Amino acid sequence: MISVAEALETVLSGIVTLSAETISVADAVDRVLAEDVSARLTQPPMAVSAMDGYAVRACDVKSVPTALTCVGAAPAGGTYEGAVSEGECVRIFTGAPIPAGTDAVIMQEDTAREGDRVLVKEPYQSGKFVRQAGLDFSAGKVLLRAGHRLKARDIGLCAAMNVPWLRVTRKPRVAILATGDELVMPGDPVGPSQIISSNSLAVAAFVRKLGGDPLDLGIARDTPEALDSLLAGADRADLLVTLGGASVGDHDLVVDGLTERGFELGFHKIAMRPGKPLIFGHVGSTAVLGLPGNPVSAGVTSVLFLRPALEKMAGLPPSALPRDTATLGCDLPENDRRQDYLRADLYRERDGTFIATPFDKQDSAMLALFARADCLVVRTPFAPPAKAGDKVDIIRF
Repeated sequence: MISVAEALETVLSGIVTLSAETISVADAVDRVLAEDVSARLTQPPMAVSAMDGYAVRACDVKSVPTALTCVGAAPAGGTYEGAVSEGECVRIFTGAPIPAGTDAVIMQEDTAREGDRVLVKEPYQSGKFVRQAGLDFSAGKVLLRAGHRLKARDIGLCAAMNVPWLRVTRKPRVAILATGDELVMPGDPVGPSQIISSNSLAVAAFVRKLGGDPLDLGIARDTPEALDSLLAGADRADLLVTLGGASVGDHDLVVDGLTERGFELGFHKIAMRPGKPLIFGHVGSTAVLGLPGNPVSAGVTSVLFLRPALEKMAGLPPSALPRDTATLGCDLPENDRRQDYLRADLYRERDGTFIATPFDKQDSAMLALFARADCLVVRTPFAPPAKAGDKVDIIRF
């Protein structure tokens, strides 16, 4: 068995970033940029008002109260074409260009108006409530870098930069194949020795959440012919995820079936719990990640290996799985040679301290507890006994 760190290094070294495609900025949320994005214009293109009020010469309002004569208006989307002289002002609205001769905007709440006479009640300095040209950004400036996953506010920024199209990394195509005579789909009749196939739906949802396109190949029955027939559906996938059939039992046919298709094995079995029987390799250009059949094992290994694999495919910069530190909420015994990932509750005390309390039962078939868990408590191989109050590493869900 190899360590978790060695397994992750092998997976990431065997994954390539996918090619780029051009899409509309309107469809780009959650996609990963393949190229830097530069502004195509300056924003704002000229000095504009930041308030509704009156554009003035600051030198005319150093001493207040003072009265000015309103000589025109500058609405948003329009301009005042004339120049403002001593003792004059222009009614202005947010976003309107600052008229020639003015250098400040008096907020309308600080004025009183009768006809064309505007009484200014507060003193203002030059530049007050004026957004100078290029305050936000200038044409040619790189504002978003390749490898960035676009958020909703990034879409607004791209639009403001006058960028209608973006080069993004293609979505990973992930084929998902469950194996086992014991599996039936939700809603189908369940025989006395059968169970519901939950892993394929959970992994597909996880892939979709991470920005991939899942392709459910179905359930392969425990015969070489059935497995080979469904494996053919993964020929155009970037990644094949198999579920179950990765152990050493008489009916664990996945490795044999993949080998018939030219499978090159990277590793088989990891010193971790849950998730020991995990495989990785390639069939041609398609990466293969064989997850265990137990639902919790499949879920934990998806977090630890499937997530970083998909992130690298999408063009995200490589990074270690983010860990936090919490205070242990119960005693734990000494660990054995396998790295442990304990499902746990996580809560925050009034002083801000996070308390992680592993569940009493850690069976890898207990999906209800896995769904309830807030985090994984990580215990290294041969970790000594731990006491409540000790600090532990956690991985948040």
